[in-house]
Amino acid sequence: MTSTQPRTERDPSGLPGSWVETAEGLADIEPGRYNMKIPTDRYVSPEIHEREREAVWEKVWQVVGRVADLPAAGDWKVFTLFDQSYIIVRGKDDRIRGFVNACRHRGNPLCTGSGNSKRFLCQYHLWSYDLDGTLRGILHEKALDPIDKSENSLLQVSVDTCAGFVFLNPDPDAEPLDDYLGAEVLEMLAPYRLDEMVTVMDVREALDCNWKVVVDAFSEGYHISGIHPELLRAITIESEASRYRLLDRHSVACSPFEVANAAKYGPQEQVDGIHELPETFPSLMRVLPRFDELVDEYRVEGQALTFPEGVTARTILQKATREVLTEAGLDVSGLTDAQMSDNHGWVLFPNFFMTVRAGEATVILAQPDPGGDPNRCVWQIISLMWLPDEMKDALRAEPIEVKAPGEFKYFLALQQDYEQMPRQQRGLRNKRLDHMMLVSEEVVVAHFHSVLDRYLAASSRS
Repeated sequence: MTSTQPRTERDPSGLPGSWVETAEGLADIEPGRYNMKIPTDRYVSPEIHEREREAVWEKVWQVVGRVADLPAAGDWKVFTLFDQSYIIVRGKDDRIRGFVNACRHRGNPLCTGSGNSKRFLCQYHLWSYDLDGTLRGILHEKALDPIDKSENSLLQVSVDTCAGFVFLNPDPDAEPLDDYLGAEVLEMLAPYRLDEMVTVMDVREALDCNWKVVVDAFSEGYHISGIHPELLRAITIESEASRYRLLDRHSVACSPFEVANAAKYGPQEQVDGIHELPETFPSLMRVLPRFDELVDEYRVEGQALTFPEGVTARTILQKATREVLTEAGLDVSGLTDAQMSDNHGWVLFPNFFMTVRAGEATVILAQPDPGGDPNRCVWQIISLMWLPDEMKDALRAEPIEVKAPGEFKYFLALQQDYEQMPRQQRGLRNKRLDHMMLVSEEVVVAHFHSVLDRYLAASSRS
C-alpha cells in the first residue's frame, strides 16, 4: 500500500501526518458511497448480538491491554470475551503469549484477575504448565497411564503487539496483526511513539448501552454543540475543514484545531481561548508556561497584544508543544507542526477509538456485555502521556474497576458522553424506530457500519 501522501506547497515535509493536506473533505465524499440509514435492531436485538459474536468478535484482532501491563517475566492477566476466557502472559523469553484459560485435564480455569507466576498450576488436580503453555507436571504421573504431554499443552491463541498495545484474536486462522491493521495505519501511527507513553488513567465500567453506541459517539464531532457546548468557547469546529482517511477496515479523521473565531477576535482573545482548554485537555497544562513565554515576546508595554502575519495562538501553541516535548526527550521529528496541536481521531475496527496528538492519547474501548445483553456493554478509558523517566512512576495509574454507576467522575467531556450514551440506548429501544438517519458529518460512523455489514454478510454466507 502507498502510505505517505504527496508533498504539498503548504506542508513540504512529506511526513506521514501530512496526509491531512491532501485528504478527502466532506465535499469529496460522493453521496451514496456509504449507507446512511442504520437499522436500529443491531443495537437492541439479541439475535444480531449473537451474530456479531460469531462474525466479528471471534474473528478480529482486538486490544486487550498495554504491553506495560506485563512488564516482567511471569506477569499475566485474564481477558474475558463473552464466556470465553484467555490468559495473556509474558514468558521467560520476554515474549507475550495468549492461551485459553482452561486446564487440558478437566477444563478448570487456571487464573482469575492478574498476577505473576513461575508457572500455571490448576487448583483442581494440580496439573502444571510452563509460561510457554507446555504441560510440565501431572499429579501421580508415574501411577497413571502414559499421557503425551506434547499433545496436552495449553491451547494457544494469537497474540501480538503494536504501538505499545497487546492485541488478541480468538480465530485459530487469524491473519497477522500487521496485515489486519495495514501498512498505512502502521506508518501513520509510528511517529507518535505510542509505545513510549505511560498510562495515566485506566478505568473500566459497565454501561447501559450497546457497544456500538460508544463507537458511534466518539466517531463524530457533530454532537459537540449539543453535548460539549463549553468547547465552542475555545475551539472552532468547522466541518468543511475536517479531513478523512477511510481505509478498508479502519479510519482516521482530523478537524484542524483553531481557537474559536480567530478571524473575529484579536490575539489576546485567542490566547485566552488556549488557557480555557486544559479543562477538557488536561495535558496542555505542561505546555502553557512555554506558550505564555512565547506570547510575551509579542507584547509591548502599554499596547494591545498583536501578532505579525502568519502567527496565531495556534502556531504559538504548536511551537511551544514541540519545544517542551523535545526538551523533555521525546523525538517529535516525525510529526508535522499541525500534529503538535491537532487531535487525530482513529477508529480501528471493531471497538478501538483513539484521539492522539503529540505527546498524548486517549483510547476508548467498547466491549460487548459479557452476559450477552445487547443493551449493555463495558467501556474502558485509557489515557496515555509521554513522560520523562523521572516522572513515569509518579504518574503511572493503576487500573480502576468501577462497581457502582456514578462513583467515578471522568473529566468533563467524557462525563458528558458517559451520561448521554445510555439516554440514546433508551431511545433506540423504541420499536417504531427502525433506523437511524446519519448526516454527512457522521461519515466515519457510516464507514464503520459498512465494515460491520461486510463481516455480518460474510458470516451469513458461510
